[in-house]
Amino acid sequence: MKPETVENVAFNLLRQTAVYLPEDVKQALKKAYEEETSEAGKTQLKVILDNIELAEEYQAPICQDTGTIIFYVTAGADVRGLDKVENALIKATRKATKEIPLRPNAVDPFTQKNSGDNTGRFIPYVHWEIVPGETLELTVMTKGGGSENACLTGMLLPGEGINGLKKFVIESIIKAGAQPCPPTIVGVAMGGGADIAMKLAKKALLRPLNEPNPNPEIAKLEKELYEAANMTGIGPMGLGGKTTVLGVHVEYAHRHPASFPAAVAFNCWAARRATARIHGDGTVEYLTHNEKGLR
Repeated sequence: MKPETVENVAFNLLRQTAVYLPEDVKQALKKAYEEETSEAGKTQLKVILDNIELAEEYQAPICQDTGTIIFYVTAGADVRGLDKVENALIKATRKATKEIPLRPNAVDPFTQKNSGDNTGRFIPYVHWEIVPGETLELTVMTKGGGSENACLTGMLLPGEGINGLKKFVIESIIKAGAQPCPPTIVGVAMGGGADIAMKLAKKALLRPLNEPNPNPEIAKLEKELYEAANMTGIGPMGLGGKTTVLGVHVEYAHRHPASFPAAVAFNCWAARRATARIHGDGTVEYLTHNEKGLR
């Protein structure tokens, strides 16, 4: 697979995430606006919807915080040139920062210096999964600072079980308050270890809002958490209302008998994600935004 193809696709995905919200998120925000009873909440949702339209009209980023860039790469075992993929993603990130443009958000924690191009040590971060086949699937999530600062990992007691998880999730949402720019999408994960739980919680944010977990028991838990979160009254941008979250997505891993790790990850209303699939013959499918914003 040509590195130039990967770079071009990654650039297009970064442009899509910066300018266009996924359709499921737009529809959820419109539904929230129609159903909101709080005047302050309704005003905030109207501003958000207007902002989405203006971003598309002017081809400008939805939010001034264009986020930390995270790539999820699902690579077929028969794809050639996988060793060149990460460099192509870095080049795409630098190009996108300059041309879209994206706000430079990569800061060295020791020197406090900004790299200026959204790249640096382990940034953009790349998650890898190897599967059978000869296709390469790229997903990008751009994660804003406000929603990232609200993420939490907790080590529950094994005996607390699902009820303990529910308590942890709702307390995390209440503690977050207005910080993650609600209405948010909440990713929840339990099991594995502390690192595994947070990894799964963030990956859960990639699932479309209209796709509940295929496990009926987990789908039921998602619905319960969604309803409980929206009873908090935090509302859009923390100013009160019916809509605190647009969705709650739950994932899990098996755990050690002595541990019960749990993680809660937030995405702000600007839940930016985009996916494309590169086939072995070089053809490309854009799976989340069709042909929007391509160059």
